[in-house]
Amino acid sequence: MRRLIEIATERRVTIVMMMVAIVLFGMVSLSRLKLNLLPDISHPTVTVRTELTGAAPVEVENLLTKPIEEAVGVIRNVRLVRSVSRSGQSDVTLEFLWGTDMDIAGVDVREKLDILTLPLEASRPLLLRFDPSSEPIMRLGLLYKEDAAGNQDSAEARLKSLRRLAEDRIKTDLEAEEGTAAVKVSGGLEDEIEIRVDQQKLSQLGIGIDQIAARIRAENVNLSGGRLEDGDQRFLVRTLNEFKTVDEMRDAIVAYVAGRPVYLRDVATVERGYKDREAITRVRGRESVELAVYKEGDANTVQVANRISARLTALNESLPDEIEVITIYDQSKFISSSVSDVRNAAILGGIIAIIVLYGFLSDSRATTITGIAIPVSVIGTVLLMYVNDVSLNIMSLGGIALAVGMLVDNSIVVLENIVRKKESGEGILESARNGTSEVAGAVVAATLTTIAVFFPMVFISGIAGQLFRDQALTVTFALVFSLIVALTLIPMLASLGGSRRYVHDNEESAPNWFTRGAGFVVRMFGFVFAGIKWLFWLILWVPSRILQGLYGAIAAVYPTLLRWSLHHRLAVLAAAIAIFASTMSLIPRLGTELIPQLSQGEFNVDLRLAPGAPLAETDRAIQAAQRAAAGISAVALDYSVAGTGNRLDANPVDAGDNTGTLSIALQPGSGRAEENATMDAMRAELARMPGVQYEFSRPALMSFASPLQIEISGYDLDGLARVSGMVVQQMSDSDRFTDIKTTVERGNPEIQIVFDQERAAKLGLAVRDIADRVVANVRGELATRYTWRDKKIDVLVRSVDTRKSSIEEIRRLIVNPASDRPVSLDAVAEISVSQGPAEIRRVAQERVAIITTNLAFGDLGAAAVEAGAILNRVPMAEGISAIVSGQSEEMQESFQSMQFALALAIFLVYLVMASQFESLIHPFVILFTIPLALVGAVLALFVTGTTINIVALIGVIMLAGIVVNNAIVLVDLINQLRAQGKDRLDAIMEAGVARLRPILMTSLTTALGLLPMAIGFGEGAEVRAPMAITVIGGLLVSTFLTLVVIPVVYSLMDRKKWQVASQAA
Repeated sequence: MRRLIEIATERRVTIVMMMVAIVLFGMVSLSRLKLNLLPDISHPTVTVRTELTGAAPVEVENLLTKPIEEAVGVIRNVRLVRSVSRSGQSDVTLEFLWGTDMDIAGVDVREKLDILTLPLEASRPLLLRFDPSSEPIMRLGLLYKEDAAGNQDSAEARLKSLRRLAEDRIKTDLEAEEGTAAVKVSGGLEDEIEIRVDQQKLSQLGIGIDQIAARIRAENVNLSGGRLEDGDQRFLVRTLNEFKTVDEMRDAIVAYVAGRPVYLRDVATVERGYKDREAITRVRGRESVELAVYKEGDANTVQVANRISARLTALNESLPDEIEVITIYDQSKFISSSVSDVRNAAILGGIIAIIVLYGFLSDSRATTITGIAIPVSVIGTVLLMYVNDVSLNIMSLGGIALAVGMLVDNSIVVLENIVRKKESGEGILESARNGTSEVAGAVVAATLTTIAVFFPMVFISGIAGQLFRDQALTVTFALVFSLIVALTLIPMLASLGGSRRYVHDNEESAPNWFTRGAGFVVRMFGFVFAGIKWLFWLILWVPSRILQGLYGAIAAVYPTLLRWSLHHRLAVLAAAIAIFASTMSLIPRLGTELIPQLSQGEFNVDLRLAPGAPLAETDRAIQAAQRAAAGISAVALDYSVAGTGNRLDANPVDAGDNTGTLSIALQPGSGRAEENATMDAMRAELARMPGVQYEFSRPALMSFASPLQIEISGYDLDGLARVSGMVVQQMSDSDRFTDIKTTVERGNPEIQIVFDQERAAKLGLAVRDIADRVVANVRGELATRYTWRDKKIDVLVRSVDTRKSSIEEIRRLIVNPASDRPVSLDAVAEISVSQGPAEIRRVAQERVAIITTNLAFGDLGAAAVEAGAILNRVPMAEGISAIVSGQSEEMQESFQSMQFALALAIFLVYLVMASQFESLIHPFVILFTIPLALVGAVLALFVTGTTINIVALIGVIMLAGIVVNNAIVLVDLINQLRAQGKDRLDAIMEAGVARLRPILMTSLTTALGLLPMAIGFGEGAEVRAPMAITVIGGLLVSTFLTLVVIPVVYSLMDRKKWQVASQAA
C-alpha cells in the first residue's frame, strides 16, 4: 500500500492521464446509457391464453383450464398456478420462482402444451409474458376538435374515418420510427361488409346459409395462373374476379333454382357496416380512436418518445383541420423528470458535502482536492455501469445520489490526516505520503465493509431483489472508484507544491522560453485559483463559521464527556441499552407496507357493471364519472375505455363489455394531496351510481397485486358466493377498507339451448348439424375479404342482427333450410334464459373467490391483521377456507428475505473487520454501532411518519456497512497507539480526540448529502425518500453514540497484550 502511495506522489502525470482517460470514456459511456424508469425487471410469470369462442365459463374451465393446469403444474420451478375462466377465454398464469430463466421456462411450457389434446374448436394456446416494459410508453387520442361538432357527417361515418386514418396512415408512420415495436389501434368503428340473409327466402329456395358463404368465397378470387410463351413473348396468366364494389357483390349469383339464377340481393341485404365493437374510447368526453405505442425491449424510452413526438408534430400539420392528435399519456415525461430530480439531488448533495468540508477545514485547497473526488468517482461509476449493462433509472441514479455523500468519506479521512501531519510540522510531500499510509488500512477496511453490505442484496428474493440490484451495483462501483481516488489522486494533488516545478535541482542554465511560458500559464491558473479561494471565503464564510463553532463546542466538551464515560462504564452501557429498548418499542407503531406508491399525477378508476351489461351502458356509466371529473379544477385530462380495449400485455385484467377504465391526469405539479382530494370527490359521485363496482389505482410499476386480497377457496360456487358476501359486508362496515370488489357476482345472462335428441332424430336431423347452423346464423361466418383502397375488409354472412335481435328471433331460426318442410329451432330444442357464473377463478387447481380492496387510511400490516380478524369471525362450511394475500403476502416474503440479507451483511462486515484487525474481539466491539444506528433509523421513521417498507429496510442494510466506518477509523488508531506502548485509557482518549474531526466530517457529509433525497422533492421521490431518511437518522444518532459508547465497550472487552510492540517502543 505504501508503495502505491509513493508511485502516486512521484508519477503525477501518469495519475493525471489515467484520470483524464477515465473521465473521457465515462463521458462517452454516459451518452450511450439506456434511460428507463425502472431497472429491467424480469417478472417470472407466463400466461397461457386459449380461446373457445361462445363457450360459457363452466365449459371453458372443464375443457381448457383444468387440462392445461394439470399439464403445466408439474414444470420445474413453478411456484403457483392461477387461472381465470371467462366466457370464451381461458387464462392460466404460472408464477415461477424468482431467478428462473424464463426463456427455458417458456420452452418447457410449450412442450407440455404441444402434447396436450384440447377441443378442435379451441384456438392454439398462446404464451404471453408479463413485463412492466410491455406497457405502452405513449397513448395518443385521435379525435375531432370541439368546433368540428357541427360537421354534417354522421357519427358512424366520422368514427370510421378516424379508424381508417389511424390504421392506414398514423400507425404505419409511427411504427417506422426507430425503437418502436408496435402501435395498437382501438376504438372507433372498423369497416365490415355485412351480408344479412333472409331465412324465410332461403328456406323457400332450399338454400343453406353455408352455401351462401361458400359461393361468395368462390366468386371473390384473384389467382396466379402461371406463365405462357407465345413465340418470343412471355405472358403472365392471372384470373381476376375480385369484387370491386359492394354493388358487384349484390349482383353475385349464389345458386340456380329451377334453371333460373338467384342473385345475392334476392335473398340478403348487403351493407357497409362495422364490426362488433370491443371498446369505446373517449378523450374529454368526446369519442376518439386510441393509438398505444409500444417500444422495443432494449430501446431508450425517452429517445423513442422524443422521436414519436417529433413525428406527431409533423403529422399534425398534414391532418385535416377538424382532426387533432392529443397525447394522453407519455411515460418519458415522468422518467425525464425523475432522472432530473435525482441528478439535481446528487449535485445539491455534493455541494452540501463541499460546504461541510470547507466549514471544518477552512482550507480552499484541501476542499477543492476533495471536491474533485466526487465528479471523478461519479464519471468512473458511469463507465462501469455501461460495461455491466446497467441502465440509468431512478434506482441506479438513486444509488449515485446515495453514494455522493459517501464518495468523499475516504478522501476526507485521507486528506484530514494529511492536513493534521502538515499542522504538526511535516513537509508537503512527507505529510502526503505518511498521512495517507497511516489511514490506508482503515480506509480499505471501511470501503470493504460497505461493499460487503451490498453483496447480500443478490440474495433478496421477490421484486425487492430485482429492484435494488442496480442500486447495489451502482453504489459498489462508486465506492471502488472513491477508494482508488483516495489512495492515488488525493495524495498526488496534496503533494503538489512539494518541489520546484520549473527547474531541476541539477539544472544550471536559466529556463528557456517554453518553460517560462508554461510557468506563466500555470501562474495565471494560480491567480484564478486564488480568486476561487476568495470566492469560497465570501460565499462560505457564514456556514464555515457555524460549522467551526459547532466543532469547537463539541471538541471542548468531548474530552470531558469521554473521560467521564470511561470512569462510569456500566452507567453508559445501561443508558445505551435502555435507549435501544425504548426505541425498539416504537416499531409496532410505525406500520408496514410493501413499497411506497409512486405519485405520477394520474390515476385510474376501474368500473364494473353487472354481467351482461351492454357496451353502451358501460360507456354511459363512465361518461357520468367523466362529467364528475370534468368539474374538478385539478383535472387536466380525462380518458376512458369502455370494454376490453386492445392490449399487448398478458396481465389477465377484467375483460368484457361490462368493464371499463377512466384515466385521470392532473395538472402539472399536482402531488399526493391533490390526487387524494380528486379521488374523494369522484368516490362521492360514483357512490350514487347503483350497481357499479369501482376501484381506484395508480399506474402499477412495481407489483400488479392489489394492496390487500382475500382468497376464499372451495369447490362449491354457491358456498363461495355466500362466504364472499359475508366477508364483503363486514369489510364494508369497517372504515379502513374502501373500493371493495369481489370476483363472485350475479351470473352472466345466457340463452341456453337444450336439444331434444329424440325429436331431432325423427326429423332426420343431427344435433351437431343443428348447433353448427345456430352458430352460423347468430355468430356468422367470415366468407371472404373485400379489397378497398389496398385494405382488406371482412365480409360476414349471418341472418341475425346481434345489435337489434331478440330471443324470439332465436326461437324462429330454421334448422333444415334444404328440406321441403322448414322446422324452427324451438321445435327440436328447449330455449330458456338462465344465469351462469361470470367467471371462475382458480388458485393451485382449486376454485377461489377473490376480494380486493384499497385502504382508506393506515398501513398495510394493520389492515392485514384486521382482515384476518374478520375471516376468523365469518362462519365457513366444510371444504371452504380463506387466507389474506395480495401485496401483504409479498410483503411478508420480502421482509423475511431482508432479515436474512441483514444478518448476512453483518456477518460479512465482521469477516472483513476480523481480517483487518487480526482479532475476534475488536470487530465485535465495532458491531455495537449497528444497534445504535437502529435507534436513529427508527426515530427518523417515527418522526417523519414513514412506514417500514422494503426501501426503508434496504436503508437499514446499508447502515450496517456505513456506520461501522467511524468505529473502524477510531479503533484502528487506538490499536496503533497501543502498539506504540500507550496505556489503554490514554490511547482511547488520544484517539477519540484525534478522530473527532474526521468522524464528524464524514457523518455530516453523508447525512447532509442525502438531505435533498430525504426531503423528497420531485417525481418518484416516494421510492427514494424512506432510504435516505433511514440512513440519515441512523448515521447521525450512531455517530454521537459511537464517540461515547464504542470507547467504553472497547475498554471493557479489549484483552489483547501488546508486549512486543511496547518493548520495541
